[in-house]
Amino acid sequence: MPMPADDIIALIKAGIPDAEIEMTDLAGDNDHWKAVITAESFRGRLRVAQHQMVYAALGDKMGGELHALALETRVPG
Repeated sequence: MPMPADDIIALIKAGIPDAEIEMTDLAGDNDHWKAVITAESFRGRLRVAQHQMVYAALGDKMGGELHALALETRVPG
């Protein structure tokens, strides 16, 4: 079952409250997403640590309901 963008955004915002999130449906099927996430809380962290923060926020949805998510993380500039 595809996961809507609003659900993905809600999960990420719950785990990373300062996140600004842009979602792109890569295949037009509500199932293959790209998320560009900008958060001050990423500052000073390696990219892998930033991605781990996002995966932690998504919890068990990643790899289940949500199986295709391309991530781009940024700090505000």
